[in-house]
Amino acid sequence: MEQREVTSINLARILKEGGTARAVGVVREAFHVGEERFPLEGEATWKVAVSAVGGQEYWLSGEVEGVVLMECRRCLKPTPTHVHAHFQHLLRYQEGLKEVVFHEEEEEEYYTFGLPDLDLLPFLTEAFVTEMPYTVLCEEGCKGLCPVCGADRNLADCGHEVRLSHPFTGLKDLLPEL
Repeated sequence: MEQREVTSINLARILKEGGTARAVGVVREAFHVGEERFPLEGEATWKVAVSAVGGQEYWLSGEVEGVVLMECRRCLKPTPTHVHAHFQHLLRYQEGLKEVVFHEEEEEEYYTFGLPDLDLLPFLTEAFVTEMPYTVLCEEGCKGLCPVCGADRNLADCGHEVRLSHPFTGLKDLLPEL
C-alpha cells in the first residue's frame, strides 16, 4: 500500500457494503494540539483499519510511529524521542453530520461521523501526543544549564559553582546540638 500525506480514509464502500477499509500514510513536520507544536524528525508513519461491526457502527484501529523532537529537561537541547502509539475507537455513522463528535454515555465512549471521508488527524494526534514521555534527557549524564549564567554545562565550564540549598537548612540554627 502506498503511503500518502493525506490523513483521511474514505469509508463510502464499507458504509454501503460492510467489510473493512485500510489506509496508510505519513504526517510530515509536526503534530499540533491547539497552539502547541510537536516537531518531528523526519515523518511519522501511520496505518489504520476501519471495520463494519453491524448496524451503523464501525471499529477504528490503528497505530502511528515517529520520532518527535522534545526539549531535554536539563539543557533544553532538542532530543529525538521515538514514539509508537496504538489506538482503537468505536465509530457510529450519523448521516448528514458535518464533523466528528465525541460522545461519552455512562460507560460507553464513541465518535459519530456523517461524511464518507473520515479525518484521521485528530485520532493520530491524540494517540501520538498521549504516548510521548513527560520529560526526556539528551543523555543520562546531562549537566544542564548553569543557574547563574545560563551556559550549557555540557559544552563548557563557565566557572560558576552551584550552591545546593536544602529545604531544612534554616532548621540547623534552631537546634544547634544536632
